[in-house]
Amino acid sequence: MDLAETLNPPEVFRELPGRKPEWLRKNLRGDTGKRLADMIGDLMLHTVCREARCPNATECFSARQATFLVLGKNCTRACRFCNVTKSKPEPIDPGEAVRVAEAVRRMDLSFVVITSPTRDDLPDGGARHFAAVLAAIRREKPECKVELLVPDFGGVMESVDIVLASKPDVFSHNAETVSRLYGIRAGADYRRTLSVLARAAKANSVPVKTGLMLGLGETAEEIRALFADLLEAGCRYLSIGQYLRPSLSHTPVAEYIRPEIFGDWKREALAAGFEKVESGPFVRSSYHAANFLSVT
Repeated sequence: MDLAETLNPPEVFRELPGRKPEWLRKNLRGDTGKRLADMIGDLMLHTVCREARCPNATECFSARQATFLVLGKNCTRACRFCNVTKSKPEPIDPGEAVRVAEAVRRMDLSFVVITSPTRDDLPDGGARHFAAVLAAIRREKPECKVELLVPDFGGVMESVDIVLASKPDVFSHNAETVSRLYGIRAGADYRRTLSVLARAAKANSVPVKTGLMLGLGETAEEIRALFADLLEAGCRYLSIGQYLRPSLSHTPVAEYIRPEIFGDWKREALAAGFEKVESGPFVRSSYHAANFLSVT
């Protein structure tokens, strides 16, 4: 059976209150949120692991990996798939970079992802703060690898250059979905996303990575078109996961994609030219992030 036929199988699990397919019922081991709070609570930091109640938190923490949310918890955009609050952003905290580095030391992390809300209120979109956080981590724990997962900076390519000049181990910016569905990304633009990735790839200094959600109503043809656009932009690293609705006020899930279909997409993406792909229902943009360095 062709992949296009299996992407939308007859038995589609539509979103129903309190009901998810068996493969999305993950048993969480231990209270990772409490462990993180015990270790870094006094540092007043935000982790995606805890704030987003990530189902992979225990697994990543055990592998000495974590994702920090810098530049506050408030976003200047209101994407209809995202649980980050749209509100007046906080001023930049000049001590945050040092505290993130201290958290990396305390947790003895080997790989860390640094991300942020979109900060359209800042002239550089927060690019210099990303660079400052990376520099602080390198001073405190130079052996720790760092991925910078950045917003689109409003299309200001000088901000992309600032991030690249800080020399992260991985540059990441998420496409999230196919071109037709970009309406769920408030203030975002499909071509701008590709331009950010292309700018990073042109620098030819670090691996360039993006993330994609399935289950929003995309078609197989649209996914293949996105693959082609990403590869043309120079992006060679890809994560593919299941979209899960954060609340009833967010965009509904169109369908739950079966695990074997994620496997099919991984094989097709690799065949198309991607060098490393993580694909599965629980995959998030920072899931198994350290694995992307194994091919560089």
